[in-house]
Order: sequence, then C-alpha cells, then structure tokens
Amino acid sequence: MARVVYVDTEAVPYIEDISIGAHRLHGDEPSEAGGADVGPGPYEFLLAALGACTCITVRMYAESRHWPLEAVHISLMHAKAHADDCAACETEVRMIDKIEMTISLTGDLSEDQQRRLREIAGRCPVHRTLTCTTQIHTTFTPNQTPES
Repeated sequence: MARVVYVDTEAVPYIEDISIGAHRLHGDEPSEAGGADVGPGPYEFLLAALGACTCITVRMYAESRHWPLEAVHISLMHAKAHADDCAACETEVRMIDKIEMTISLTGDLSEDQQRRLREIAGRCPVHRTLTCTTQIHTTFTPNQTPES
C-alpha cells in the first residue's frame, strides 16, 4: 500500500517538513545555495531513494535464492551534463541529468551470482521509474490559512 508523502514549508526559507506515515524528515538546501543545510536536498533524497531501492532489490533477490550475500554498499552522485547527442543541440544548450552509482557486493558469491545481481540492480522499481517516461499530474488547491 502506497503512503502519501506530505511536504510543508517552514518559516525559514527552504527548510521543509516531510511526513511519511510515522516518519518525520527535514529537507533543505546547502548553505552555499541559501539554505541552512539542516537536511538533505531534493536530489540527495532522490539518490537515497534509488540507493535504498537498489539495495533492497539486490538483497531480496539474493535471499530468495539463498545466496551468501553479506552486504550491499552503494555510493551515488548526481550532476548535470551536456547532452552529447540531441536534435536541438546546435540551436540551444541541452543538459541531461546524470547519476553515477557504484555498487559493492560483499559475500562469497560466484561470478555468475555477481553478474546476475548486477543485472537485478537495474531492475529496482525506482530505477525503472527514473529511466522510463514518467507523468506527473499537479493540482493546486485554494490557499489555506493557518489555524488560529
């Protein structure tokens, strides 16, 4: 069952209160971008979602086959890069989002098991969402006034 994620702004610029079920998080921008750096930024949350989903997917697959996977370690980085191959590159600057993900598997795994787990890593649901066409439907509601 999908949980609704709520994000509310605070009085301090860029600090966001994030509620996911019983979990409470803070999001923010780094100080060099005008934030207070009290929490991860939006792209860091995106990378965390991808890394967590990849770890869970790989571990679940290995456990279902009783493979000796002891740990999965993932590091991720996000950057904007120039698009090398696009139709409009001659008339406008085109940037693409680039995510670098490095995965390290710990355990007494055979070469075939490691190869299969590398394949499975690219099949986690968040990876699929990020690499397919995603539609976002946004609805604005009337202004809300704080309760007195």
